[in-house]
Amino acid sequence: MPVDASLVGRVFPPTAPLTVSEERVRAFAAATGSSYDGGPAPATFPIVLAFDAMNAFLEAEAIDLFRIVHGEQRFAYERPVVPGDVLTATLTVASLRQIAGNDIIGTTSEVTDADGTLVCATSATLVHRGAAA
Repeated sequence: MPVDASLVGRVFPPTAPLTVSEERVRAFAAATGSSYDGGPAPATFPIVLAFDAMNAFLEAEAIDLFRIVHGEQRFAYERPVVPGDVLTATLTVASLRQIAGNDIIGTTSEVTDADGTLVCATSATLVHRGAAA
Protein backbone atom coordinates (compact mmCIF):
# COMPACT_ATOMS: atom_id res chain seq x y z
CA MET A 1 0.00 0.00 0.00
CA PRO A 2 1.47 3.40 -0.95
CA VAL A 3 2.36 5.92 1.73
CA ASP A 4 -0.31 8.61 2.12
CA ALA A 5 0.77 11.76 0.24
CA SER A 6 -0.98 13.94 2.84
CA LEU A 7 1.98 13.24 5.15
CA VAL A 8 4.07 15.85 3.33
CA GLY A 9 4.62 18.75 5.71
CA ARG A 10 3.60 16.78 8.78
CA VAL A 11 5.78 17.33 11.85
CA PHE A 12 6.13 14.46 14.30
CA PRO A 13 6.70 14.82 18.05
CA PRO A 14 10.29 15.27 19.22
CA THR A 15 12.32 12.34 20.45
CA ALA A 16 12.98 11.85 24.14
CA PRO A 17 15.90 14.01 25.32
CA LEU A 18 19.28 12.36 24.88
CA THR A 19 22.13 13.44 27.13
CA VAL A 20 25.40 13.33 25.22
CA SER A 21 28.12 11.84 27.40
CA GLU A 22 31.71 10.97 26.61
CA GLU A 23 30.84 7.32 27.25
CA ARG A 24 27.97 7.44 24.71
CA VAL A 25 30.15 9.21 22.14
CA ARG A 26 32.98 6.73 22.71
CA ALA A 27 30.56 3.81 22.20
CA PHE A 28 29.22 5.42 19.00
CA ALA A 29 32.75 5.96 17.70
CA ALA A 30 33.70 2.36 18.45
CA ALA A 31 30.54 1.05 16.76
CA THR A 32 31.37 3.05 13.63
CA GLY A 33 35.00 1.96 13.49
CA SER A 34 36.62 5.14 14.74
CA SER A 35 38.01 6.38 18.01
CA TYR A 36 37.12 9.20 20.37
CA ASP A 37 39.62 11.03 22.55
CA GLY A 38 37.43 13.84 23.88
CA GLY A 39 36.09 17.05 22.35
CA PRO A 40 33.19 17.23 19.89
CA ALA A 41 31.31 14.10 18.89
CA PRO A 42 31.92 12.59 15.44
CA ALA A 43 30.07 14.44 12.68
CA THR A 44 27.62 11.58 12.18
CA PHE A 45 26.62 11.29 15.86
CA PRO A 46 23.22 13.05 15.34
CA ILE A 47 22.11 9.97 13.38
CA VAL A 48 21.40 8.44 16.80
CA LEU A 49 18.58 10.95 17.30
CA ALA A 50 17.54 11.10 13.65
CA PHE A 51 17.15 7.30 13.63
CA ASP A 52 14.98 7.44 16.76
CA ALA A 53 12.83 10.11 15.10
CA MET A 54 12.59 8.04 11.89
CA ASN A 55 11.58 4.90 13.79
CA ALA A 56 8.87 6.83 15.65
CA PHE A 57 7.57 8.17 12.31
CA LEU A 58 7.53 4.68 10.76
CA GLU A 59 5.75 3.24 13.79
CA ALA A 60 3.18 6.05 13.92
CA GLU A 61 2.34 5.54 10.25
CA ALA A 62 2.51 1.71 10.38
CA ILE A 63 5.25 1.62 7.74
CA ASP A 64 7.25 -1.59 7.89
CA LEU A 65 10.96 -1.02 8.53
CA PHE A 66 11.80 -4.17 6.55
CA ARG A 67 10.46 -2.43 3.43
CA ILE A 68 12.73 0.61 3.88
CA VAL A 69 16.00 1.13 2.05
CA HIS A 70 18.00 4.12 3.28
CA GLY A 71 18.89 6.14 0.20
CA GLU A 72 20.76 9.20 1.43
CA GLN A 73 21.66 11.11 4.61
CA ARG A 74 22.99 14.66 5.00
CA PHE A 75 23.96 16.79 7.99
CA ALA A 76 24.09 20.59 8.20
CA TYR A 77 25.64 21.91 11.40
CA GLU A 78 25.12 25.11 13.33
CA ARG A 79 27.69 23.95 15.90
CA PRO A 80 29.41 20.72 16.95
CA VAL A 81 27.73 18.24 19.29
CA VAL A 82 29.64 18.06 22.57
CA PRO A 83 29.35 16.01 25.76
CA GLY A 84 26.90 17.67 28.11
CA ASP A 85 24.43 18.54 25.34
CA VAL A 86 20.86 17.41 25.89
CA LEU A 87 19.40 16.92 22.43
CA THR A 88 16.08 16.08 20.80
CA ALA A 89 15.17 15.56 17.15
CA THR A 90 11.94 16.56 15.45
CA LEU A 91 11.16 14.88 12.11
CA THR A 92 9.19 16.45 9.27
CA VAL A 93 8.11 14.65 6.11
CA ALA A 94 9.52 16.99 3.48
CA SER A 95 8.56 15.19 0.28
CA LEU A 96 6.93 12.08 -1.12
CA ARG A 97 6.75 10.69 -4.62
CA GLN A 98 5.88 7.32 -6.07
CA ILE A 99 8.11 5.65 -8.66
CA ALA A 100 7.42 2.18 -10.08
CA GLY A 101 5.30 1.17 -7.09
CA ASN A 102 7.82 2.45 -4.53
CA ASP A 103 7.55 5.49 -2.27
CA ILE A 104 10.49 7.89 -2.13
CA ILE A 105 10.15 9.67 1.22
CA GLY A 106 12.22 12.76 2.01
CA THR A 107 12.53 13.63 5.69
CA THR A 108 14.25 16.36 7.64
CA SER A 109 15.07 16.26 11.32
CA GLU A 110 16.01 19.25 13.39
CA VAL A 111 18.31 18.38 16.27
CA THR A 112 18.02 20.98 19.02
CA ASP A 113 19.60 21.47 22.42
CA ALA A 114 17.87 21.89 25.78
CA ASP A 115 17.30 25.60 25.03
CA GLY A 116 15.58 24.76 21.74
CA THR A 117 18.50 26.08 19.69
CA LEU A 118 19.21 24.31 16.42
CA VAL A 119 22.43 22.28 16.60
CA CYS A 120 22.14 20.25 13.40
CA ALA A 121 19.63 19.62 10.64
CA THR A 122 19.59 16.25 8.92
CA SER A 123 17.86 15.13 5.77
CA ALA A 124 17.26 11.59 4.63
CA THR A 125 15.83 9.86 1.61
CA LEU A 126 14.00 6.64 2.37
CA VAL A 127 12.83 4.22 -0.29
CA HIS A 128 9.73 2.31 0.79
CA ARG A 129 9.50 -0.77 -1.38
CA GLY A 130 6.03 -1.50 -2.64
CA ALA A 131 4.30 -4.80 -1.97
CA ALA A 132 5.31 -6.18 -5.40
CA ALA A 133 9.01 -5.32 -4.88
